[in-house]
Amino acid sequence: MKTLRLAGIGAAAALALTACGTSTDNNASGSSPSAMPSSMPSSAPMSSSDSGVTTNADVFGPACSKLPQGNAPGSLDSMGPQPVASAASTNPLLTKLVAAVKATNLVDTLNSQQAITVFAPADPAFNALGDAKFKELAANPNQLAPILQYHVVGKRYDAKGLEQAGTVTSLNTAGGPIKIEGSGDNMTVNGAKILCGNIPTKNATVFVIDKVLTPGTNKN
Repeated sequence: MKTLRLAGIGAAAALALTACGTSTDNNASGSSPSAMPSSMPSSAPMSSSDSGVTTNADVFGPACSKLPQGNAPGSLDSMGPQPVASAASTNPLLTKLVAAVKATNLVDTLNSQQAITVFAPADPAFNALGDAKFKELAANPNQLAPILQYHVVGKRYDAKGLEQAGTVTSLNTAGGPIKIEGSGDNMTVNGAKILCGNIPTKNATVFVIDKVLTPGTNKN
């Protein structure tokens, strides 16, 4: 498992308060593109709050219906067997996040993690930052990487596990805790709503959210 470097977190956290956008194409960081599942294979592990592993039956949220169906790229069936960055590369909800991961060369790092939780901002969350800010961050990976790392937790949680935890710590430990409130369709992550949660991939459970999380928001 590779250790993510938290380069320039202080400066990044300050800039992150106003910006956090980038998108990744299917070949982020030189990784080969991958499809995303719309339904998990029968061999997929069962859902468990202890392991954080989920199946297609556990997926919830208003944006889940926007995923392709069957075995098409970006569907649940397609994403399930793939590591998270590869799976996200064909998810139609996450094109800008994928671009951001590619810009910071984090594709291989994320794919090599064993069991993680990813809070993935949907494209509209990055669009809210504006194209200029998005391009600025994409051109400054040392500022962008700590922001992206704040969206990754080094333990695999499903929605029930997150609810029970209350707060979780991201790979960007200097960014402060991530606060989980509510449950089910009303669950929020640092105030961000879950658009499609409990998405299963080979090494991660993914929660698509409607905002970019800002490091330092919940620091005392």
